[in-house]
Amino acid sequence: MGVFVSSDGTDAAGHEQVVFCQDRHTGLKAIIGIYSTALGPALGGTRFYPYGSEEAAVTDVLNLSRGMAYKNALAGLDLGGGKAVIWGDPALDKTEALLRAYGRFVESLHGRYYTACDVGTYVPDMDIIARETRYVTGRSVQHGGAGDSSVLTAWGVFQGMRAAAEHTWGSPTLAGRRVGIAGLGKVGKYLAGHLIEDGASVVATDVSPAALDWARTTYPQIDLVPDTRTMITSDIDVYAPCALGGALDDDTVPVLHAKIVTGGANNQLAHPGIEKLLEERGILYTPDYVVNAGGVIQVADEIEGFNFDRAKLRATRIFDTTSQILRLADDEGVPPVVAADRLAERRMAEVGRLRSIYLG
Repeated sequence: MGVFVSSDGTDAAGHEQVVFCQDRHTGLKAIIGIYSTALGPALGGTRFYPYGSEEAAVTDVLNLSRGMAYKNALAGLDLGGGKAVIWGDPALDKTEALLRAYGRFVESLHGRYYTACDVGTYVPDMDIIARETRYVTGRSVQHGGAGDSSVLTAWGVFQGMRAAAEHTWGSPTLAGRRVGIAGLGKVGKYLAGHLIEDGASVVATDVSPAALDWARTTYPQIDLVPDTRTMITSDIDVYAPCALGGALDDDTVPVLHAKIVTGGANNQLAHPGIEKLLEERGILYTPDYVVNAGGVIQVADEIEGFNFDRAKLRATRIFDTTSQILRLADDEGVPPVVAADRLAERRMAEVGRLRSIYLG
């Protein structure tokens, strides 16, 4: 295990700590990124993914951990931002021994980082990791955990979408609107249910045949299309990216018909400057790390003893946070992502400063 930290406690990207973890016997190759602990221990999920290179894995963990710091700050949590990636194919490489080896590395950080589920990892995986470390959330109900964190992730995205609808059309509902969902996985399927219940019509796509079969069986009224480009160039009011990051890029934004983008995926902007392109086209983008914070709110609640009603109430407040950010963006003449960054940075600076007060 190697820790690459500069003399002032940060790396070039502003991270406090980046840890490379390897266990040759189990085949574990993992990276844990801790962006900030100004508000408290870093919390963020573990992504298990077959990256094409180590550079791609490092880039992902740095971006994701930074995003978690801002997400946790805006969610009102006393938690910093972290993330981990396991480099491999979860369908082929995931074993009990590998997950437990990973848990040992998490434990070695002595509570600076709490892990949870992400792409490629699930609640049963967290139960296995927890056999080696105390610093795990997103555990099963049988072990006192919150269970599937995508439940409140989707609920929070729906609340953010309602706030965007009110800001755009004057009413906090998606009734009568056509919403396109890219990805009917953990979050997308719950989001589809909320939208249909609210009176929206849903068009969706997914690369997984199983996900499409689920939609046909559960919600036959969903209009399924072959790919994302077909969907975003169609007549939709709202676009909800709910798969992997980078959904908004130089190719997709110019052809996007939606007036609002609100989705569950992390890091939706492919590169800096996309937020300006969206603004120029009159498309309202609600920052992903604001609206998809319901999942981290859910798993964070485990740390003090999980209560679903309390966690759902906190996730419902994503509506208020999103509305505040959209008003601030209008008042200051900046894109919503800039307004959100300012709010998050202000909280990290103001609350983090209190740590300098000596307690004896």
